[in-house]
Amino acid sequence: MSVVTTPFQLGYTSNVPELLTQMKCSLAISTYQAGKVIFLSPQNGEKLVQLPRSFLKPMGIALDGDKMAIACKEEVLVLRDSKGLAKYYPNKPETYDGLFMPRTTYHTGALDVHDIDFCEQGLCAVNTNFSCIIKIDDQYSFTPIWKPNFISKITSGDRCHLNGMGVENHKINCVSAFAATDQSRQWKENITTSGILIDFESKEIIASDLGMPHSPRILNGEIYLLLSATGELIRIDKSSGKYDVVTQIDGFVRGLSFAHGYAFIGISKIRKSSSGFSNLPIAKKANQSGIVIVHLATGAKVGQIIYKSSVDELYDVQVLPDMIRPSIMNTIKEDYKMGLSIPETTFWGKKKTD
Repeated sequence: MSVVTTPFQLGYTSNVPELLTQMKCSLAISTYQAGKVIFLSPQNGEKLVQLPRSFLKPMGIALDGDKMAIACKEEVLVLRDSKGLAKYYPNKPETYDGLFMPRTTYHTGALDVHDIDFCEQGLCAVNTNFSCIIKIDDQYSFTPIWKPNFISKITSGDRCHLNGMGVENHKINCVSAFAATDQSRQWKENITTSGILIDFESKEIIASDLGMPHSPRILNGEIYLLLSATGELIRIDKSSGKYDVVTQIDGFVRGLSFAHGYAFIGISKIRKSSSGFSNLPIAKKANQSGIVIVHLATGAKVGQIIYKSSVDELYDVQVLPDMIRPSIMNTIKEDYKMGLSIPETTFWGKKKTD
């Protein structure tokens, strides 16, 4: 396993850079624990390079063409890729094939947003604190568009730990939660067995007795889901609620994305501060954080990326297609203000000197 020696030290199996190069893609991960969105890119098919960028408690990441949305602590940030700004980036010209620039910030307040996606209703997200699916725009802190039948009213308190949202062709298909409960944090009582997956349209429970479900994703009409308590990637039959285990991983799984017949699965270490997590079936084996790559057809694990330092918990994993070396800017540093774009061209300003 090769090792990159940086503050965010990571190791990876030798085939990962070659695999990403063949797919012509990079990976984006969010780690709220470290306060970073990190881009992982192949270089010359031989090694991985990473670009960590600071955001305040980043959670869900959404992609739609050249747009990206990041759910942060009390806001949602929307960025857009600019090839022109990337090409002439002053610090590293002719280096990046994409540069996600901040374009809009929605000040939502304390919602504890988890999954987020671009949907037919607009920019939608899972509002975990208020136990509902919401639309994010410039009208309100949030606009509720859906809640489970067992949630009696829209109020704060994280009543069922609604967390995941499966979206296909911009349509919300299903939603995951830790329990069908209606009292503040009541879901904590039986977290290893009380998880559910809910059909968005009918609001009926598709599957139950799940161990901490996260990251529902739709691929070719099929529902895939991560069971964090057991480290399993499962494929659910929507009509019967039964599921097959695609693979089992020694880690707390959360964050799932697909590309070219492979699944990219985030793994996290068990949170030591949480006594409930220490009793999970996977607890003794969840001692690494990073990404495991799985061949979907066979369930075989074909590669992995493991963090040696700084990153203990991941939330989301996204594949950045057709990007071998993308970059991203935040609004924490002033640098993003120097990059300007109009429909016809782009400009990089020069910093004033005394």
